[in-house]
Amino acid sequence: MALAMRSRKSKLVGLGIGLAVLLISLICSVLYGIHRFGLNDLWLAYRHFDGSNEHLILTTTRVPRALIAAAVGASLAVAGTIMQVMTKNPLASPSVFGINSGAALFIVIGLVAFGSSLSMQTMIWVAFAGAIAASVCVYALGAQQRGGFDPVKLTLAGASIAAFASSVTSGLMLIHKESLESALFWMIGSVSDRRLDHLSIVFPYMLSGLCIAVLLSGTLNVMALGDDSAKSLGQRIMLMRVIAAVAVVLLAGSSVSVAGPIAFIGLIVPHLCRYLVGNDHRWLIPYCALTGATLLVTADIASRFVLMPKEVPVGVATALIGVPFLIHVARRRKHA
Repeated sequence: MALAMRSRKSKLVGLGIGLAVLLISLICSVLYGIHRFGLNDLWLAYRHFDGSNEHLILTTTRVPRALIAAAVGASLAVAGTIMQVMTKNPLASPSVFGINSGAALFIVIGLVAFGSSLSMQTMIWVAFAGAIAASVCVYALGAQQRGGFDPVKLTLAGASIAAFASSVTSGLMLIHKESLESALFWMIGSVSDRRLDHLSIVFPYMLSGLCIAVLLSGTLNVMALGDDSAKSLGQRIMLMRVIAAVAVVLLAGSSVSVAGPIAFIGLIVPHLCRYLVGNDHRWLIPYCALTGATLLVTADIASRFVLMPKEVPVGVATALIGVPFLIHVARRRKHA
């Protein structure tokens, strides 16, 4: 943490710079891809919409895609930050709770039961229900008899639920091969072919989760000291863990339901932001939100140019970034 910004002024400046970078990345996401546009085209698409192909692409594809990527990136990053504190596991991310696998399982069940008649709006609600169900199971398995949660037990429960859900999902997809194509694209993780009304369904939950995370930021600082220290400082450990779990479910569950299981954002971003601002979650939460949003928007832009004119799902792009980072973190902890 030697390079972490220490003064309040430098952290505020950093937030301003981060916001500016996010805005630039959003503009680039809207303007660049297979079809390229100028700022004037974007202005005319909203001020003088004429129904042309260019205006339709901007208003129904590019702008929703950029906003969804930013919202999902911010939510996953903050969820990962909370999880790493509450589980005492620096490699924790939403997938540890089985949220991704639970959502994927419910999606495949929905596709098997209803096929192509399952609309995107319905699919979002089904995925959200799966994410919540998986989280509840993990917490039920990870609970201790005398109350509270054992971080190791919680992590193992999450891994078990994730493995179980993934196995059932694979089995269903093999049996019902007609569901494979539509389910597979969603399971890789993507923000393409999404509309603003898809975001509007889950945004209230994302916003609620972010607000809870901000309100918990001071408590997370205390929880990071360990359970004994937190109890000695008057913290109600059980209550705080339940509230933190609610925030994680709201953030990660809504993100997975609209964009699929996008990996590594919740793992990478908290470590990067701790390097910049230290362990004070009053600063770490907003930094993670901005950095997560920027990272996913940037990854989505890059995914358009890897195999142009075809697009790579953004979940693949984040995996290419995240795997080397995961290895780096694991090796650093091993040497430490």
